[in-house]
Amino acid sequence: MLSFDIDALEQHAVAVDEVLTPEDPIWEEGDPVPSAPLRVVGRLSTAGPGRYYWHGRIEGDVTMPCRRCLTDASAPVAGDEHIIFVDAEDEEADNPDVYPLDPRADQIDLRPALREQWLLSVPGFVLCRDDCKGLCPTCGADLNLADCKCPPSESRDSRWDALRTLEPMRDAASAGNDATEQRATSPRNTTKKQRKRG
Repeated sequence: MLSFDIDALEQHAVAVDEVLTPEDPIWEEGDPVPSAPLRVVGRLSTAGPGRYYWHGRIEGDVTMPCRRCLTDASAPVAGDEHIIFVDAEDEEADNPDVYPLDPRADQIDLRPALREQWLLSVPGFVLCRDDCKGLCPTCGADLNLADCKCPPSESRDSRWDALRTLEPMRDAASAGNDATEQRATSPRNTTKKQRKRG
């Protein structure tokens, strides 16, 4: 249980040692949910009239496709969190770093805030292992299992393609300049110039 009675909090702080399961309805479609129950430990207490403070730690694991070979890979996720809840009428209620409470609420539900902190802590990508070989760019075979028979492809940075199209034009222009210089310095043309001067 991750909901706590506000009246009880006014009397004393509460130690939190609970789990947030992957099946909990707080998770939304598309969330990288924990692969096992997320452990939540910490302390929830008052922080002045209409304000409450939770500080603690979340620990769990997430399973996502490996960035290179797309097989499932697991990674640990952990973080020390500090969360402030305030009444909706509090002057700090519009602060994006605090969580406003419904004026009619008689409990503080930590789950929405924990979900947000979890999403901020999950890595952008994972690797199944540091030396993952990934997939063949030609046939899509998993190179961790075996080498495929595709010929090695030349690595090419597409950002330079526009400049590569200018190379034939540059070569043609260079060849034309060379031909002009050769005609100008040929013995026949030199003889003609000498005759004119004579």
